[in-house]
Amino acid sequence: MTQPGKTIGILMTGHAVPEVLEALGDYDAMFARLLDGHGFNFKSYDCEGGVIPASPDECDGWLITGSKHGVYEDHAWIPPLEAFIRDVYAAGVPLIGVCFGHQIIAQALGGKVVKYDGGWSIGHTSYEIEGETRSLNAWHQDQVVELPEGAEVVGSSDFCSNAALVYGEHVYTIQPHPEFTSDMIDFLLKYRGKGVVPDEILQAAATRLHAPTQSPAIADRMAEVLKRGA
Repeated sequence: MTQPGKTIGILMTGHAVPEVLEALGDYDAMFARLLDGHGFNFKSYDCEGGVIPASPDECDGWLITGSKHGVYEDHAWIPPLEAFIRDVYAAGVPLIGVCFGHQIIAQALGGKVVKYDGGWSIGHTSYEIEGETRSLNAWHQDQVVELPEGAEVVGSSDFCSNAALVYGEHVYTIQPHPEFTSDMIDFLLKYRGKGVVPDEILQAAATRLHAPTQSPAIADRMAEVLKRGA
């Protein structure tokens, strides 16, 4: 008899812009596509809208998305999400964080995140992650600058020294976006970057738009963590 797949709760800390929603779906759909083939079921929670799971064992694992918000901003939903992260961590339930998710896990567990004075990392970017060179799409200015206790750096770039972290066997977080395709970056360049990111950075990212990434390898790594039992 076939066993049902693990259910992964996707904690939505933001939503895609309308142009992206129409073409690619929301962030939860992007992660479902990224992790397709690993046998997971998915359940989405609108954390930005104030929906926080009641218990870490509501799902078999958790994934925190990116967001337009900063983790240090004053939003009513951020403290409850941080408390939930600490509960998940204490329970040993698998947890993945991407971009904002990477940052808020670090902050919730005692690290520090700031708006980086070195500017933005946008589009196709090379990282050294767990002994391999991995090219992934990035879209961020904020960075984790102080690690919480128990965090180990396993990935970095010239721009971002704390680009991938592990916390024991059950938590894996990453600053770039393995779920972002070239189409997604193209939409962001057109609809979110102008007036926010310096033009020269946007233009440089546009020239690298269709360079290949190693998102499937990161998806496999994320799935490996999510398949671990509590």
